[in-house]
Amino acid sequence: MSGIWPWIAFNIFVMATLALDLGVLNRKAHVISIPEAMKWSAIWILMSLAFGAGVYYVRGWDDAFNYIAGYLIEKSLSVDNLFVLHLIFTYFAIPARYQHKVLFWGILGAVVMRFSFIMAGVAIIKMFHWTLYLFGAFLVFSGIKMATSKESDEIDFEKNLVLRAVRRIMPVTPEMDDGRFFISKDSVRHATPIFIAMVLIEFSDVIFAMDSIPAIFAVTLDPFIVYTSNIFAILGLRSLYFALAGMMTMFHYLRYGLAVILVFLGAKMLAAEFVHLPVLAALGIIALILVVSAAASIFFPPAKEDGKQA
Repeated sequence: MSGIWPWIAFNIFVMATLALDLGVLNRKAHVISIPEAMKWSAIWILMSLAFGAGVYYVRGWDDAFNYIAGYLIEKSLSVDNLFVLHLIFTYFAIPARYQHKVLFWGILGAVVMRFSFIMAGVAIIKMFHWTLYLFGAFLVFSGIKMATSKESDEIDFEKNLVLRAVRRIMPVTPEMDDGRFFISKDSVRHATPIFIAMVLIEFSDVIFAMDSIPAIFAVTLDPFIVYTSNIFAILGLRSLYFALAGMMTMFHYLRYGLAVILVFLGAKMLAAEFVHLPVLAALGIIALILVVSAAASIFFPPAKEDGKQA
């Protein structure tokens, strides 16, 4: 897996998969059912694990564990992104049958942005090793901020700079018009709420990438491992969203687990010169944190406003 050919082959696979998804399997807009979403979530997870097996066959255990650890980190952190996706779709009242299309184009843009961020991040760290400590400190700060922020805090999209910029560039119509991004009214092109939702999803991915990519740098600086684990995780994000859309509020302690993971990975980067933690041990700690936070959410459900359990 050295040289440019693995990169070319992997990206051809990604583009072919996305083309098959939108051009054949989901050419007609429809509501993604929970069974369908769970089936595709399972398929994506199996494909991700199969790729990990390929990494083991070609590169050995160390890179295979690095890939699995990176995939698990990105997958777990992307769960927090699902809440933002839900808020965006709810705020702009995007019908369920159009949500898959929005996520498709949002993830296609995320693939391009992640590649740029990862290559730039690896290059910066290799040129200026001390920036690794900045990434570590940033992860610790992000984890503390996530843990201390109020869960009830709502995002005010009307104050979002990206949304305001789009509205300055072109007029926006509340009409969906059969899922189109733009419509023409009185010979003037208008953006639809579907386009606005896609732009905000792209912007939110940029924000989340600032946490997830440095988090994987705590495991490995191999750009191919970081990139492939990232992409496999976000390719399965759409199916995961539709599978968990109705259950996201159930895992109310998960955000605290993610906060602990960010602090743990940040501390690992800061102490890398003094303490060497094997990848398998780090993988086990991350998995344990996720299991504990998910179990706590199930066994200790949130209380209703009247004080009764939900």
